[in-house]
Amino acid sequence: MGSTRLPGKVLVKLNEEYTVLDYVINQLRFCKSIKNLIIATTYLEQDDVIVKYAKENNLEYFRGEPLDVLDRFYKCAKEFSLETIVRMNSDAPFLDPILVDEAVNKFQENDFDFVSNNLTRTYPIGIDTEVFSFNTLEKAWKEAKLPSEREHVTPFMKKNNKIFKIYNLENSKKIPIYRLTIDRREDLQFLKKIATNIKKKPILMNDIYQLFTQKPDILELYNDKTNLTEGYNKSLKEDEEFLKKTSDEELKKHSRSFKEDIKKRYYE
Repeated sequence: MGSTRLPGKVLVKLNEEYTVLDYVINQLRFCKSIKNLIIATTYLEQDDVIVKYAKENNLEYFRGEPLDVLDRFYKCAKEFSLETIVRMNSDAPFLDPILVDEAVNKFQENDFDFVSNNLTRTYPIGIDTEVFSFNTLEKAWKEAKLPSEREHVTPFMKKNNKIFKIYNLENSKKIPIYRLTIDRREDLQFLKKIATNIKKKPILMNDIYQLFTQKPDILELYNDKTNLTEGYNKSLKEDEEFLKKTSDEELKKHSRSFKEDIKKRYYE
């Protein structure tokens, strides 16, 4: 609930009946590979309403650190004795259950430590899925030091491909990369228009792109001025302050290398 750009965004209504979080949960209920849905929120008073939501909807929940989200994920996974974790964001109402299952299946059928569809960006922002083992999460939890690695959960996994066996799920078709997430108030009308025009459940990524073809005027509502890596760039600036205070030269070198690589994961 404490989003700095749009406070309370996950409980904003996309139509008369459902909030953003409702859409997230309803979409994920169609996943064949997901056993438990757990809301990993914070212990802050402002997130009491999220806990209330979880209880009312018979959902498991965990409360942990507000900024050290890696710690929150690790302790949540430990409390629920999870072997495999699928990370998905609560501000992405159109998560595609077919793509989630595809990522999970790829992870399960191979000896991977980490599988995602956003190492190289070929899917829309908001259709992201990240799958990793508890052992991978625990190693990241123990060794990740930078603020960006702690706040965003998976950067340590992504940047250490010599430690972890990583796989990136890529789209076979080249498509425009839109943001199907709610970051700012300007995003609301665009997402509401999608929700209003697609009544089927679940709403798949292909349904949304087909809608754009049928009703291209909807794209006039699209807010294309948001920096795709705005939140992460903020964390990278915090990394710079952190690195000024450390004598760990290897950590500094590794951080510079990954900062350059991250640009490759997004279309400009």
